[in-house]
Amino acid sequence: MLFLIFLILAIIIFNLLFKETRWDWNKINLDSITFPKSFIWGTATASHQVEGNCKNNWSEFEKGFKNNGKPNIKDAQISGLACDHWQRYKSDIELIKSIGVKHYRFSLEWSKIEPELGVFNDEALNHYSDVIDELLKNNIEPVITLHHFSHPIWFDKLGAFEKEKNISHLVSFCDKVFSHYSNRVKYWCTINEPGVVAIQGYFTGMFPPGEKNGQKAGEVYKNLLESHVQIYKSLKKLPNGNSVKIGIVKNINQFDPWNRYNIFDWLFTFAMNHVFNWAPINFFKTGKLKFRVPGLIWNSHINKDAVKSLDFFGLNYYSHNHIRFNPFSKDYSDLMYKKNDIMTDMPYTIYAEGIYRAIKLVSKLNLPIIITENGVADKEDSIRSEYIKKYLFAVSKSIKDGYNVVGYYYWSLMDNFEWAFGYDMRFGLFEVDFENQKRTLKKGAKAYINIIKTQSNE
Repeated sequence: MLFLIFLILAIIIFNLLFKETRWDWNKINLDSITFPKSFIWGTATASHQVEGNCKNNWSEFEKGFKNNGKPNIKDAQISGLACDHWQRYKSDIELIKSIGVKHYRFSLEWSKIEPELGVFNDEALNHYSDVIDELLKNNIEPVITLHHFSHPIWFDKLGAFEKEKNISHLVSFCDKVFSHYSNRVKYWCTINEPGVVAIQGYFTGMFPPGEKNGQKAGEVYKNLLESHVQIYKSLKKLPNGNSVKIGIVKNINQFDPWNRYNIFDWLFTFAMNHVFNWAPINFFKTGKLKFRVPGLIWNSHINKDAVKSLDFFGLNYYSHNHIRFNPFSKDYSDLMYKKNDIMTDMPYTIYAEGIYRAIKLVSKLNLPIIITENGVADKEDSIRSEYIKKYLFAVSKSIKDGYNVVGYYYWSLMDNFEWAFGYDMRFGLFEVDFENQKRTLKKGAKAYINIIKTQSNE
């Protein structure tokens, strides 16, 4: 009886303390969104998704098949030429300029710059130097991401982020490119979405290397976060280190219980939020990292240097998940959707309240926040405008409520290779015809352009 009373009280407390934020959108005017004059507008891409002809851990993974015989990538698609951004960057920069944004976040393809351990390709180094110059010539601020999911095959063969000792190779690469570009690049992102790399690569098996080992996922996650700290410390010691801004890029994805009166749904979502959201934020606040999920992940790490290893926080946000605990499922849970949810193609829902919740969470670090990714997979381009307006309303509201959000980059500039989903997911402001590489501005993208133009004119 006492145990039953305890469970009932726990559920009541959880419902009171962890409310799922919902706004009445019928009472919100989405045509009156305002931002500070200094607010930064941008867009983003990643090298493997747009450049074409990459030979890295992802291109190798694309060739493989799972244990059940299914290809690693949907319909056995390969990235191949992608958007041919490597050759077409000048005309793509014209597209960036045309939509009115002033920041372009892109990643350096490590495998092209350092195709062999310790061997650097001058042609690739010069290529990115030309990209930076072209952006600056067009009054667009380059924002560099140092590791965005992809890395050289030789690094993979060494064990990649499964081994802490391999971090030194990434740090050396970062030192090299920083020395080349830091006199012209003010904003640097170290690791893109460490939680996604670890969980999708080592728990769900959707990303390379396609494993399903919770303990290894925790080790990789720890090493990715540690990589950021070591990169930050190293770059700050180099010329221009103290004059640039360096941050990590972290995806926040809330896990909410499907049944708010089911203690098992609550406990599972707590575990997921702990690993994916709360533990890494706490690492940068305290220097202590603890992953504690019995039977899945159990490790810890301490590095007090983590506390002062961020000049800004790069927040990626798309949506949340309703989770139903299911011990018989391969991932111990089911994703559930409410009747009135507006679905995107990924699939996840439009949940703009979530970006406000994410901003509130990461604001605990007392750092400037840049929304480094936010966008929607919408092949029919039927909900993009609504998505942009609602999410930007939420960002605007967060600023008015006192949170230090200084910029927003829409993901992505153009349709591209969306990792395990291949080319099926269309996030771009510009549609890409992959038969002839023609770019066409989408109707839904005009919502973003109009908001930027309105803010610029006020």
